[in-house]
This record gives sequence, C-alpha cells and structure tokens, in this order.
Amino acid sequence: MTLDARERLIVALDLPSVKSAEAMVAKLGESVCFYKIGYQLAFAGGLPFAAGLIAAGKQVFLDLKLHDIGNTVSKGVESVAQLGATFLTVHAYPQTMKAAVEGKRGSTLRILAVTVLTSYDDADLAAAGYDLGVGELAAARAAQARDTGIDGLVCSAEEAANLRGIVGPGMVLVTPGIRPAGTASGDQKRIMTPARAIEAGADYLVVGRPVVEARDPKAAADAIVAEIEQVTGK
Repeated sequence: MTLDARERLIVALDLPSVKSAEAMVAKLGESVCFYKIGYQLAFAGGLPFAAGLIAAGKQVFLDLKLHDIGNTVSKGVESVAQLGATFLTVHAYPQTMKAAVEGKRGSTLRILAVTVLTSYDDADLAAAGYDLGVGELAAARAAQARDTGIDGLVCSAEEAANLRGIVGPGMVLVTPGIRPAGTASGDQKRIMTPARAIEAGADYLVVGRPVVEARDPKAAADAIVAEIEQVTGK
C-alpha cells in the first residue's frame, strides 16, 4: 500500500453540528483529504454530510463502532456501504466482525475492528471484568480479526508494532490517540506523537482536538503532514 503523507492524516470532526463541520472543512481546504465522523456529528445530521464530503472527493471514515446481533450489524453495514465511505468501525467481537464482513461483501467499504479503546488502561479492563491486560486483549482480538477477514484494526500506537506482527502487512492499522509534541493528552491514556506512531507501524493517524481546536487548524494539519513526511519520505 502506497500512501502519501496527506492521505495518512484523518481529521476527526468531533463537532456538534454540520454547520461547524462545514466551516472546519472549509478552513482546512486541500490540507486534509480524509475525515472521521463519529457519534456526535453522525447523530446531528452527519451521515448526509458524509455523503456530501464523498461527492466532493474526500474520503470518509465512519466511526460508529457497531456491535449488536449479527443480522442487525450485517444490515447496518450494507446501508453504510451504499454511502461510499472508505472505513467503518465495529467492535472486535467475533460474531460482530463476521457479520460486518458479510454485510460489506461486494462493496469497496473496508471494515476496521476496534481492539481496545485508547481511553482504557489495564485498570479499566479489570473494572469491566476482563482478566487480560490491554496488550493481551488487543493481541487476541487482532488475531480473531485477521482470521475473520477484517480489513484493518483501530489500535493504540503503543500496540501497533506488536499487532503488525500478528496480522501481517495486508491489514491497515489506524491509530487514534495521536498528540503532537506540546499538546494536551485530554482523556486519552495511551498516546503517541505522529512520527513515533508511523515508525511503530501505523498506516493512518486519527487526529481530532489538536487540529480542530487549534488557533490555526490548517497550519496544525500541515505540521502533522510535514512530520509524517519526515518519517516516510513521501
């Protein structure tokens, strides 16, 4: 897979309205070609907005983290595939992943499995009843995703190198929790700079607040792309 630095940056439009998202996209201009739409915007008119972005030549990552009975997931994925989105997330439970792969069949949609949320640490997993730590659970789910035919993983950059060894070169790794040097970590517990994440094996970097809350969002995005270019050479 050959990607240039600008294609590797996915800006998270974690904004309260389509109007604010439209304004952000206008500010970013040609600096950004890939956007993530999650719950907040999706539930505020973001799905028709996503279709408009795709029609304008942008790529869209719908971060909906589906998890339900198989038939519900499969039918939901079928509907998302019709939008023309590039990525869709599901939680990395075996039944859910299998249903998602079935639902996207015949389309160009790529399914990403969420291993362990980047706001979780070992203590959070223990509180949720898991006997495994973050690294162990992420590795187990990565192997299941690989065997199910999932296209890629959403994982912390901290786990990227280990998971790459599990899934091989054919699956994409998408890493949230990216924080350029000098920016606040917010509610993320497992974070990494753009350069280190790429070096660890990430294919795509998801960046939200450091761009959309910057005084100059375009300059912030350009700086991240430049940092990626320093590592990849393209």
